[in-house]
Amino acid sequence: MAQSVNVNFRMDVELKKNLEEIGQRMGMNLTTMLTVCCKKIEQERRIPFEITADPDPFYSESNVRYLKSKLDSLNAGTLPLESHELIEVD
Repeated sequence: MAQSVNVNFRMDVELKKNLEEIGQRMGMNLTTMLTVCCKKIEQERRIPFEITADPDPFYSESNVRYLKSKLDSLNAGTLPLESHELIEVD
């Protein structure tokens, strides 16, 4: 097992509180969150990465299934379509 060290730094109190709450929703404590972030940076040799507590609901499995079923119906010609008046936007 690799030897571990303590790393100490200052952080805004509110930021720490918010990060701890987000980490709790992901099942991680702050130490684990920061370790995951550092390992990701080490592996990819870059900063931009995404770890979210609240993923975009548009990409949820249920919504993707719903949209796929609608697309399948459209492609099969069985999706009921309705015409409507266009809304003018200034």
